[in-house]
Amino acid sequence: MSHIVTVQDAVTAFADFMEPTNAELDAIEQEMPVILAGVDLVDAQITALDRTPNELDSRRIRRARRRVLAARRTLANRTAGASVPGGAA
Repeated sequence: MSHIVTVQDAVTAFADFMEPTNAELDAIEQEMPVILAGVDLVDAQITALDRTPNELDSRRIRRARRRVLAARRTLANRTAGASVPGGAA
């Protein structure tokens, strides 16, 4: 006997109540420099895959890695300095 499965999940997967909250959108906005730096790093790595990496490719990858680390550091310092509601005094 085959089971009949409803498509309720597929229909409600994009319902209005499942939109990201303002807090989630703010978190994405804060992480955007890290995301963009990561995209630049992946782009540099993909470029180096197409051919034998030369000195310029190596420099581009190193600079992109440094930008990712700097963006992560900035984000970590910003979130570490933020006060958490309900925390100890």
